[in-house]
Amino acid sequence: MKKKVLIVDDFEKTRMIIQNALSKLDCEFLHASNGFEALKFFNGQNIDLVITDLYMPEVNGIELVKEVRSRKRYEFIPIIMLSTERNIEKIRQAEEVKITAWVSKPFEGEQLIKTVTRCLHQSVK
Repeated sequence: MKKKVLIVDDFEKTRMIIQNALSKLDCEFLHASNGFEALKFFNGQNIDLVITDLYMPEVNGIELVKEVRSRKRYEFIPIIMLSTERNIEKIRQAEEVKITAWVSKPFEGEQLIKTVTRCLHQSVK
C-alpha cells in the first residue's frame, strides 16, 4: 500500500518541487496551501507523513503541528518542517512542538529523500 504524504506550503510551486523530489518513493501526495486547509485532511483517514512549511497564512507550521499532535489518532505521525528560517529560537519552537525533522530550504533532493524515508520507516502503525 502506498504511503500517504501531506505537503503543506503556501506556494504551489514549492509543493510541486517537493512532490517531484520524492516521486521515486512511489507515495500518494495530498496538498494544502496552509495549515487551516491541511487540518481538513485529519478526518480519520490514514496519513503517513506531513511535510510543512513554517510560515504560512491563517495557520502556520507550528500551529499546525500543535493541532495535529493534539489529535490522538495523529499524535505520533512523523512531521518534517521545511523552512528558510535560520533563527535558532524559531527552530527550537518547532522542536518543542515535537517535529520529527527540520530541513532547510533550499534543500537537496537526495537529502529530502533520505529524511522522508527515515521518517516513513519510523512511523507508527
